[in-house]
Amino acid sequence: MKINTMRISVAMAEQGLTKKDFSAKCGVSAQNISTIIRRGTCEPKTAGKLAAVLGIDVSEILDN
Repeated sequence: MKINTMRISVAMAEQGLTKKDFSAKCGVSAQNISTIIRRGTCEPKTAGKLAAVLGIDVSEILDN
């Protein structure tokens, strides 16, 4: 699933989250968060976790 990494990065910055903090809240390893942001893809279940922690709808981080 293609995701908008800029939207994720902006949402993290708005909440003052580092990749390490974000990964802990998501239950996804920091290495995997870095890979997701670098590649711009992840599994739908993971996208749901990322969006939930950021307090946004998953559709807001999808890249059309």
